[in-house]
Amino acid sequence: MKRLFATRIPLAAAIALLLNSFSASAQELYFTKEQMPDMLKCLPAPPDSGSSAFDYDVLRYMWGKKMRQDKQRAELAIRDATWSLDTLAAIFSTPFGHPINAEDTPQIFKLLVDGISTIEQVRLEPKAHYSRKRPYVYFNEHSLTVWEETELSGEGSYPSGHTIRAWSAALLLTEVNPAATEALFERAYIAGESRVIAGAHWQSDVDASRLAASIAYARLQSSEAFRSQVRKARSEFRGLSHRSRP
Repeated sequence: MKRLFATRIPLAAAIALLLNSFSASAQELYFTKEQMPDMLKCLPAPPDSGSSAFDYDVLRYMWGKKMRQDKQRAELAIRDATWSLDTLAAIFSTPFGHPINAEDTPQIFKLLVDGISTIEQVRLEPKAHYSRKRPYVYFNEHSLTVWEETELSGEGSYPSGHTIRAWSAALLLTEVNPAATEALFERAYIAGESRVIAGAHWQSDVDASRLAASIAYARLQSSEAFRSQVRKARSEFRGLSHRSRP
């Protein structure tokens, strides 16, 4: 198994993290939803029931349920369910190699928040269009992250917003610290697996989300505001690196 990048955390603490909503109101979008790529044109439709691809989704759902028996992996899946960019920044601080937050690394944090907030808009149209049932709904049983179920019931399963956020974080932070590329994408991959383990998403939702984030990220490259923020974040990171040297 891939290394988990986390120590064990109490279930109650993980739930508390989930309930903490992202509070930064100063996020700025590089593009509007209408200016971003249309994922209905870029992504395939989710697998039909009865297809071999859907059979694989079912097998992966069963794999995810088995993985819940591993307490450490289950706790990590719970933490990865937190819908908070503050928490996401904290999670990715480990593979990035430095703490990421609004106080200590404001330029890197701004790049992360504005970049993800822009990219994640691409999930909205396919979720509404396909209205795909989530795995725990399909099998009429609870997910690992049961407290999510009420909120998740109002939107489709395809693609996975959590996975788009995690994959976007790896893409954005690699711009700043290329030396951390492998660790960042390993952690992003694990975050996608967490959604399968939780039973909140099918494997095909997660796979499509990585592609969706990459397509949307390519769109950001045409924004001068984005490129400018990347330069500021890189400069800030160089300063951090210099200060950490003996």
